[in-house]
Amino acid sequence: MYEFSMTEEQQLLLESIDEFMERGNYLEYFKECDREHKYPEKACNDYIEAGFHLLPLPEEYGGDNLDLVSNVLMTMRLYEHGWPALAVPSSFLQLDNILAYGSDWQKEAIITEAQAGRKPYTLGFTEPQAGSDNSAMATRATHKDGKVIINGHKTFNTGATVSKYMMCMAREYENENPYKDMSWYLVPLDAPGVKITPIPKIGCHCMPTCEVRLDNVELDENALVGVKGRGFYQLMKNFETERLMSCAVNVGLAKCAYNTAAAYAGQRVQFGDIIGKKQIIQEKVVDMRIKVITMEDFLLDCAWRKMQGESMGVDISLLKRYTGKAAFEVIDDAMQIMGGIGYTQDCIIDRLWRDQRGFRIFAGSEEIMVHSSARQLIKDAAAKK
Repeated sequence: MYEFSMTEEQQLLLESIDEFMERGNYLEYFKECDREHKYPEKACNDYIEAGFHLLPLPEEYGGDNLDLVSNVLMTMRLYEHGWPALAVPSSFLQLDNILAYGSDWQKEAIITEAQAGRKPYTLGFTEPQAGSDNSAMATRATHKDGKVIINGHKTFNTGATVSKYMMCMAREYENENPYKDMSWYLVPLDAPGVKITPIPKIGCHCMPTCEVRLDNVELDENALVGVKGRGFYQLMKNFETERLMSCAVNVGLAKCAYNTAAAYAGQRVQFGDIIGKKQIIQEKVVDMRIKVITMEDFLLDCAWRKMQGESMGVDISLLKRYTGKAAFEVIDDAMQIMGGIGYTQDCIIDRLWRDQRGFRIFAGSEEIMVHSSARQLIKDAAAKK
């Protein structure tokens, strides 16, 4: 575990996020967006006007080339202020993917979307029969007369109705090993044969989640992203970043819940005194704080080591499992401290509770995190004997 200390630039960045959120006073607006299941366009436009969406971009594209640790810090702070889950109008992960594997025209297309503050693309990976079992993927890419024809059915596509493109994973059916048979294709979502259907869900109402059906969608061969048949491995390389950023959301939401509940415990009077003087409430506040500190330290440690080039597969799986569960425990305890008001839609805890629950599934469920880390942990321990 390294000893983390923020740079002056990172401190200024977080102060600017604080000022932006306090000036905007968005919580009532976010409540309205959550209730009406609408994208928080006003707040996102303000975010874009302030230039935050440009920070992750490389300098040659007009950005500040914000490093991974700074991105994690900024993400945590936004969600600590109550920003709606998934509704940030730019993605460090998506830029990382396209800059690593995209052709010149693909980089230009995606960077143009990011520069405008739009969600650059939705990831078309999961299918109804292929969730954690990626090998069951059935979307097919057929090559004919210099074209590639995509047929398939993707699901749980975040932001498909507000994105111009989908990064679609498809099978080539040229290799018996499914993991060596998947390729990425950049699919315009307004192409003939694409049908998008929003999926109703219990949380994350401010960003649509959709099914996308692809019926004989015809693309030029230059829609291929990276190397044919290497799509799965390209995705896995950056899955560490996706999981890291989802953990930043977990910690930010938990900090928001902790701050809200701890303040309430110091104000709510019952039986003639504030409830924060009751030992049972104090115990919850203390345990919540321990979890928040532990999550944040583990997260920043992983982010820093990944930025140094370390392979973080096992530790990020552990981080993903721990922050998903611990953040939900913190938010659940916050709801208990708030009592009845915490269970109503007038209170932010309601939204945090519903939104964060999905992050125990998104980007790899907590059960898959056990599967992806336990074997290596046991192997490493046995090798030391």
